[in-house]
Amino acid sequence: MEEMSVGTLVASAGFIAGIVFGATANKTNFCTMGGVSDMVLMGDTTRFRAWMLAIAVAILGTQALHMMELIDLTLAPADGGVIYLTSSLGWPGAIIGGLLFGYGMTMTGGCGNKTLVRIGGGNLKSIIVFLIMGVVAYMTLRGLIGLARLELETFNTDLTEFGLNSQSMVELAATLFGAETENLRLAVTLVFAVAIIAYCFKSEEFRHAPADIVGAVIIGLLIPAGWYITGVVGFDDFEPTPLFSFTFVAPSAESIQYLMTFTGASINFGIAAVGGVIVGSFLMALATKSFHIEAFSGADDMKSHMVGAIMMGVGGVIALGCTIGQGLTGMSTLALGSLIALASIIIGAVWGLKALEEGSVMAGLKAMFSRG
Repeated sequence: MEEMSVGTLVASAGFIAGIVFGATANKTNFCTMGGVSDMVLMGDTTRFRAWMLAIAVAILGTQALHMMELIDLTLAPADGGVIYLTSSLGWPGAIIGGLLFGYGMTMTGGCGNKTLVRIGGGNLKSIIVFLIMGVVAYMTLRGLIGLARLELETFNTDLTEFGLNSQSMVELAATLFGAETENLRLAVTLVFAVAIIAYCFKSEEFRHAPADIVGAVIIGLLIPAGWYITGVVGFDDFEPTPLFSFTFVAPSAESIQYLMTFTGASINFGIAAVGGVIVGSFLMALATKSFHIEAFSGADDMKSHMVGAIMMGVGGVIALGCTIGQGLTGMSTLALGSLIALASIIIGAVWGLKALEEGSVMAGLKAMFSRG
């Protein structure tokens, strides 16, 4: 029997992890957009806290893998390391891309993850969002819009000029206190994780929402699972798999390319995970009898989703990730750029919600400051 290649093994594991992700998100209605919307429009923070709890779990799991020396977060991307911890702090892209993505997901009614989950649940609108977001993301990665992205990157801050090797907040803290980076890793990890967990469970409503808590823990654990799959299962002395975990904008673009060039393309963790999320959501929708076909209600609905998808495609690539890619995966590495992108995505989403409520972009911006 022919031995399975490392690449195939990683993709297979990524597909299974994606199934768990999609099924969990479908069953528990885990949705970043929904969480921000509930908080802004109804004052209900339960789903937002679920997203925050998933971030805390992802941080604890990822940093534990590093401290156990199963993965190495200090590796440069050129050596197979993560893209979030480079010494080039892309704050312009994190802010602009985050705002674009956050605003765009209010127009489509969900982030990249929710788009995939909805496809599995029978939502035809999300298929259009997926295709447009993926194509535009690819244009931003390697096509026409990529020229503007490269120009924006010229404004990045080179942290080596300040004596830093990366944008890790652990390294920043170590430099500030004059200590060794690894000596402070546990302390910095606990500061972030404990603060987030305390915020989450401060709410009595959240404490009495077991489905949201369990869903957040499962999805949070899937982030270090992704690192383990690519960093440990995918380890190969000759062709090591780059460290990678869940993110959905760039992989959506790669998935479309993969489907079009199947015979000459290679599958990777990201592509497999995208497929897994759709399948997992589909299976859960069938199991719970919630699968139903949903289409656009009219031209305005379609236009809104198309514009939002464009904004998500551009913003997700410029910001180096979406609500999952930067909000969970990037934050799990404790990267400063991820924190900036996360804050920008939330601000962009609040702006978009206020704009929908007030009837225009500028009225929404004014409402953000006048009424919080």
